Amino acid sequence: MVFWIFGYGSLVWNPGFEYDEKLIGYIKDYRRVFDLACIDHRGTPEKPARTCTLEESKGAVCWGAAYCVRGGPEKEKAAMEYLERRECEYDRRTLVDFFTDEDSLHPALTGVIVFTSTPDKVNNKYYLGPAPLEEMARQIATASGPCGNNREYIFKMEKALHDISHEDDYIIELANEVRKVLGIAESVPKEKKLLSPSQIPLKSHISPVKLHSLPEAIAAVAADS
Repeated sequence: MVFWIFGYGSLVWNPGFEYDEKLIGYIKDYRRVFDLACIDHRGTPEKPARTCTLEESKGAVCWGAAYCVRGGPEKEKAAMEYLERRECEYDRRTLVDFFTDEDSLHPALTGVIVFTSTPDKVNNKYYLGPAPLEEMARQIATASGPCGNNREYIFKMEKALHDISHEDDYIIELANEVRKVLGIAESVPKEKKLLSPSQIPLKSHISPVKLHSLPEAIAAVAADS
């Protein structure tokens, strides 16, 4: 078994598993949204973080990185088991076409795995759904968990997409709203270096948002997810 996995969130900058090939490219008809709860990495059941998932959107393009794992059953099994633990909040495995040429009608790869989530609060306990930008920013600015704080996650994502030269306007807008909540620079010009996590203030005078508790995590904590 040889498989390709598409990363659109933390997998872009921190895959965390052994892979044999990496390609920068995109999938069609999906866009990033911060509609999923994280309760064991950068949040807690009492105060969940918001993490990135994909939403179907006709005509949209989502850039990221595709990783190939080959080299025998043991290696491939180890990589998939790691991914399943790390992506425990995502209840779907979707197969997609992956493109590398911006103007191409023909995919570079087919049958690429991507972890997504069911947008249903009844059947998916991790699904938070959409919220006003200001509310999401306040939640991201104040949540933290065993792997770090939520704001670091979105700032790292913003920088990772900047580094592959395919920034996401939604991520930039949300990251800037988080900066506004934290009282730091509202915007980051493309020609200037983005703030590194070490430059992000760790203390703030804002009050945390009140959130409903979610069930305890069902899988092991994965590093830097």
